[in-house]
Amino acid sequence: MAELLRTHPLEGWSTRVERLPDTVRITVEPYVAMVDVRLGAVPAEASAALGVDLPTTPNTWVPAGTGRAVWFGPDEWLLTSTTEAPEELEARVRAAVVPLGGSATDVSAQRIGLRLTGARVRDVLAKGCSIDLHPRVFGRGSSAQTTLGQAGVVLLALSDAGDDHGVLVRSSLAGYLADWLLDAALEFTTTPAS
Repeated sequence: MAELLRTHPLEGWSTRVERLPDTVRITVEPYVAMVDVRLGAVPAEASAALGVDLPTTPNTWVPAGTGRAVWFGPDEWLLTSTTEAPEELEARVRAAVVPLGGSATDVSAQRIGLRLTGARVRDVLAKGCSIDLHPRVFGRGSSAQTTLGQAGVVLLALSDAGDDHGVLVRSSLAGYLADWLLDAALEFTTTPAS
């Protein structure tokens, strides 16, 4: 049986962002393992079984080993790992949550990540996102399921300064969103005349 090679939906796109200034940097993140967790049990019990404190505050994320645990709803979280294979993460999480009445589903191929950094990132995001991204409101550890340029995304605040954000977008919309972000960042690529 032939082995299928996994190709990133934004393969080759990285060269298009090299022209962007330091005030707006867009980086294509490599694939990471992702598991959607649904729980019928108290999150504290699952946290103990998983070895990570699942966030219970709406619209937040916490570091979880080499990845993150993102709150998706009162009984739903997204767990990621940069070091485990998708099937390993799913098996480990499933073993921890099934005895508690929960479920774990590998969703690694569903979304890809982009990282936006720089002093003007909030300005770029504000062009297509209606949530308040000021660091007082959306600081490190905040997350939101929202739309960005009409694409459904999960937005993660990675710094308290508002200059570092992660964006998880469905693989099928990655090209569209990447083009939208480049267009939105265009005005920040030129230096204003003196």
